[in-house]
Amino acid sequence: MGITGNLTSDQLQSFNSQGYLVIESFANPEEIDAMMKRMEQLLDDFDCSSTASIFSTKNQQKLTDNYFFESSEKISFFFEEKAFGEDGNLQQPKELSINKVGHALHEHDPVFKKFSSSEKFSSMLLSLGYKRPVVIQSMYIFKQPGIGGEVVPHQDNSFLYTEPTTCTGLWLALEDATIQNGCLWAIPGSHKNGLVRRFLRGEQGVYFDRPFPSYDQKDFVPIEVKAGSLVIIHGDLIHQSFENQSPKSRHAYSLHVVDTDGCKWAQDNCVAYAYACGLELGWLQNG
Repeated sequence: MGITGNLTSDQLQSFNSQGYLVIESFANPEEIDAMMKRMEQLLDDFDCSSTASIFSTKNQQKLTDNYFFESSEKISFFFEEKAFGEDGNLQQPKELSINKVGHALHEHDPVFKKFSSSEKFSSMLLSLGYKRPVVIQSMYIFKQPGIGGEVVPHQDNSFLYTEPTTCTGLWLALEDATIQNGCLWAIPGSHKNGLVRRFLRGEQGVYFDRPFPSYDQKDFVPIEVKAGSLVIIHGDLIHQSFENQSPKSRHAYSLHVVDTDGCKWAQDNCVAYAYACGLELGWLQNG
């Protein structure tokens, strides 16, 4: 397959069977370089003393912080849990302390918006059956060397729920992702079992509607990929990543897409916002 994004019948069969698909060389070196350099600029301009919001991928503490909720329409910076010492100060430079930057890079930054709205994305989503896709969330993930936090097993549809479910994760490796530096892991075929639980937002705050399931780690397989590879993730696929205890970072740019054609955004989602907050890939509306 070329880099246009059109999926072959074999690729679609693999995605439907496994719940994920790796497309090598989806992004070229120039695109990767542009996004990484742009993030360097954003970090240089970021005043880390302005916020101490610590992003926890392990226990969902992030969702008790208003800073996180407001980030759905902004470009916000989140620290690693282990970035601070007991004295409350950063233990390393800020560029090595950030967990991620999100969640509206695709809306408010020209470099990331250009890539997120590229035709190869629309072609690929058309191949997956989308009619009017919207990028609902974007994030630049650093997976810092030595302190990059784990992401526990989860399904994307738990957090970005539509009726019917339509969420797809698009995870682009900006650097090589290996077992050593915290690559993705997934349970192949787990998407066929449907959505296990949802993360809801009610009057009393946010909560899961069911207990955390028990998973056998032997069922997970690593998804090691080269820089430029795109991992397409079904919204019901159970996936995770471990801490990065290596000396190498694992930068990635991640998008979440939902369909707006005949689908309804659930008002009790943990992040309650309208489709208007997303980047609509409008050229698919008529095609």
